[in-house]
Amino acid sequence: MRFLAEFDAASLSETLAGRIVLSVGSHRQRDEDALAHLTGAGRAAALDRLGELHLRKIDLADEVLVINPGGYVGESTRREIAYARQTGKAVRSLEPLLV
Repeated sequence: MRFLAEFDAASLSETLAGRIVLSVGSHRQRDEDALAHLTGAGRAAALDRLGELHLRKIDLADEVLVINPGGYVGESTRREIAYARQTGKAVRSLEPLLV
């Protein structure tokens, strides 16, 4: 999880615009910190579960907003964008998407 401040700002902005926000589990700490108490296999399993939860949130959403300061899009986000497009969801982003 990168761009914690940007996620927080986007969540507030979208909420104030009258949109229901389905977002990441925590804007307050990075995944590495939140899962630091887990060992290798436990951490990998937790990350897999979180990845699946993100896809289920996309299933519920009307559109996906990609938080990508500087245009950065990581591997899991690329997967989520592809899934959203495959399922016919609109995809918006803070910066232009090169994906």
